[in-house]
Amino acid sequence: MPPSILRIATRKSALALWQAEHVAARLRAVHPGLHVELVPMTTRGDEIADRPLATIGGKGLFLKELEVAMLEGRADLAVHSLKDVPAELEPGFVLPAMLPRADAADAFVSNDHATLDALPEGARVGTSSLRRQSQLRAARPDLELLDLRGNVNTRLAKLDAGDYEAIVLACAGLERLGLAERIRQRLAAPEWLPAPGQAAIAIEARADQPAVLALLAALDDPDTRVTVGAERAMNHALGGSCTVPVAAWCVLTERSLHLRGLVGDAASGRLVRAEASGPVDQPEMLGRAVADALLVQGASQMLG
Repeated sequence: MPPSILRIATRKSALALWQAEHVAARLRAVHPGLHVELVPMTTRGDEIADRPLATIGGKGLFLKELEVAMLEGRADLAVHSLKDVPAELEPGFVLPAMLPRADAADAFVSNDHATLDALPEGARVGTSSLRRQSQLRAARPDLELLDLRGNVNTRLAKLDAGDYEAIVLACAGLERLGLAERIRQRLAAPEWLPAPGQAAIAIEARADQPAVLALLAALDDPDTRVTVGAERAMNHALGGSCTVPVAAWCVLTERSLHLRGLVGDAASGRLVRAEASGPVDQPEMLGRAVADALLVQGASQMLG
């Protein structure tokens, strides 16, 4: 028998709660009578907000406590931003649903300047993402790039306080929080590439809970799954984590997948790019092919 109640483990940030509530509403809509409740939690990644993620263990820090809650039976599923989910899950966990992807572009946010090109020489720009730093360095080597951690509202408050001339966030996060008016410029493909899986919401659950998985599968978007599957396969083949500036963007056409990949060096601004097309039913093969092309061009020296 399918369960009559589902408990969603989620981080406590405004964006994480929005995403969890969005999933809860979708579940109630497709399964009338199902009771869904949220189990908000604080993760290790949330507690350490004064150091770059790359130095404290990576984005997996946002998942661990939520996975423990599922293992202990305090929650049935967890909702994540897919870009925060490691390329390889912990044993015993699966991603039964990926929701339709939102705008995957990055957002240039500034109170005084309309575009990245309009920033004055030496302007202070905040982002802790090595991927964003490497692309900023390539476009504007004169900028002073500074670390920026915290949730969306915390980051915007630091910008408004004058700590930075500009910051770079995800368009999807700003739009989900009703803050789309803060976006001054979309930094988008093909020139600027997002994180693998950016703007997609993923649902994680235990592999040994078939009744739960069956309920969650109704929310899965096949187009999103196949495109982010190629991006995540490329990232996995490169050993990608938040300690490595890896970017990817896959587009689905009627007949094929087209994947663009990038590996950057946040210190020098050197970017290595590759792209390829492949069959819709073989996203992992396409991801590995683009990863191989990046490695041939010397990406391995930038991957540590």
